Amino acid sequence: MAGDWLADRRSEVAADRILDAAERLFTEHDAASVGMGDVAKAAGCSRATLYRYFENRDALHTAYVHREARRMFRELGGRIAGIDDPRERLVEGMLAALEGVRESPALSSWFVTSARPIGGDVAQRSEVIDALTASFLRSSGAPADDLERRARWLIRTMTSLLTFPGRDAADERAMVEDFVAPVVLPERRRRSATSAPSSAGAAARPAAR
Repeated sequence: MAGDWLADRRSEVAADRILDAAERLFTEHDAASVGMGDVAKAAGCSRATLYRYFENRDALHTAYVHREARRMFRELGGRIAGIDDPRERLVEGMLAALEGVRESPALSSWFVTSARPIGGDVAQRSEVIDALTASFLRSSGAPADDLERRARWLIRTMTSLLTFPGRDAADERAMVEDFVAPVVLPERRRRSATSAPSSAGAAARPAAR
């Protein structure tokens, strides 16, 4: 192919340029409908060159999602850096991540219901997203026991909300606060549950005397 700018450039920069081209296509079409031929044409390279960087469409999808996940988690860290309360940090971080995906035409196309929502498939088998989510939970005060399983459950919850959102922002926030946070950060519930009997006992002891 004449002018195949990638033919002799085996570098991360070249791979990023392919992913940039794929991103433009994801902005215009459902991600599930974008083929390797479409990406090669948009990137201005041959299919043979494209396959040297990404052996199949799944590999390209995974590379794109991992790149965007790392970018989003970096941005997320800045947004929640000043929040000290663990539960508030979790809730605001989760809602910010959902908002970030929805506001990106390229990322939101992975969760459309008019086609196969491939975003959930990629997210749930990604070790990178598992690790990033576990790191976020650890920084939010989640207990160390079962941290990886909590991370996988949170990923499933988020992909569900991306595919089937709440009625509105207030409804979605309430669901995260009432149902997600207590499961992911159970210490607060344990502390309040263990402190209640001692308070009741302290009040009852004078009456017994």
